[in-house]
Amino acid sequence: MEQRRVVVTGIGTINPIGNNIEEYFRNLENGVSGSATITAFDATNFKSRIACEVKGFNASEYFDRKELRKYDRYAQFALVAASEAVEDAAIDFERINLERVGVVWASGVGGMQTFYDEVMGWSEGGGIPRFSPFFVPKMIPDLAAGHISIKYGFMGPNYSVVSACASSNHAMIDALNLIRWGKADMIVTGGSEAPVIIPSVGGFSSMQALSTRNDDPQHASRPFDKDRDGFVIAEGAGALVFEEYEHAVARGAKIYCEVAGSGMSADAYHITAPCPDGRGAKLSMRLALEDAEIGVDAVDYLNAHGTSTPLGDVAELAAVQELFGEHAYRMNISSTKSMTGHLLGATAAVEALACVFAITHGVVPPTINVEELDPQIDPKLNLTLGKAQNREVKVAMSNTFGFGGHNSTIIFRAL
Repeated sequence: MEQRRVVVTGIGTINPIGNNIEEYFRNLENGVSGSATITAFDATNFKSRIACEVKGFNASEYFDRKELRKYDRYAQFALVAASEAVEDAAIDFERINLERVGVVWASGVGGMQTFYDEVMGWSEGGGIPRFSPFFVPKMIPDLAAGHISIKYGFMGPNYSVVSACASSNHAMIDALNLIRWGKADMIVTGGSEAPVIIPSVGGFSSMQALSTRNDDPQHASRPFDKDRDGFVIAEGAGALVFEEYEHAVARGAKIYCEVAGSGMSADAYHITAPCPDGRGAKLSMRLALEDAEIGVDAVDYLNAHGTSTPLGDVAELAAVQELFGEHAYRMNISSTKSMTGHLLGATAAVEALACVFAITHGVVPPTINVEELDPQIDPKLNLTLGKAQNREVKVAMSNTFGFGGHNSTIIFRAL
């Protein structure tokens, strides 16, 4: 049986460099940094006092007071991004079969702020158990998918995926396969995260995973740079509507690109550190190419995981060179985390949107903040340094890796 094709028909986001798709795409092209000193809480005593926060977001402009009692910030971001994507997809709710529309969403940590607030409230209240009845529904990471489903009446497959920083790539891969297998005709997919809070920043900081360039936060996220010292934690959401190709054509939908293939693997090496030779990353990319039935020379743009950590950036590029060979020098590579920071479980969705941008606009977003390339990195690689580059992008690949050794790759292709 011929495999069903899957396309992207709706996109939406709220992230540190754009509160909607138009703003995000504009700032991607212009190389805008979303990093600054943390404003969400007093981080004076923290080793890392930097984050990529969503700017100018007032939840009361999107939700009424009754709704806000039910939504942790990560779920608020999910609903904002998903709403933009659903509206962009121009779904006719009177004619579409809602039983064939699903939601597969991702979050790495879910409602951690809610958990922190409730436990601290219990502690400060002398141990009296006065927990909110919304505590558990606000905290658990699957509820964002539930809220999107409830808002629109989508009755198809509905669940959440958690695989640390690879979460939203795995969610999109599940969405792709569910449509391929005939389990749904349309799925809202992506991820959201709101980790700019005391527990997350404190925890990652104690691992020495975060940048401590506190005197120059705007340039703190610097993938591939010799002096990079960790990632910059970020918040936000990215949403995409995946749809079966014939279904999209039949309803006259706007089609951005095709979801061509995916790959997944494990490093089987360490709980947090990547395998130095990048073998798991290489396997994930190879499987994605095989799934898409394309050769290495077909890829025009790679959105690298590129977190700005000393070990991860080098291992990933080593894997790229080993897999792609001479073609590694002919394609563009960039890390948009240099602008957005690292959105943990939401990062893959936001970076998938960067791939959609590259394909639809013919522009490869840059890697900013590289002042001196790490000597371990081959200078002949085109890392799209400093500014965007105009290029026809027919095939874009996006890598996302997570603690636990989770590797995931997804490929988008122009129609």
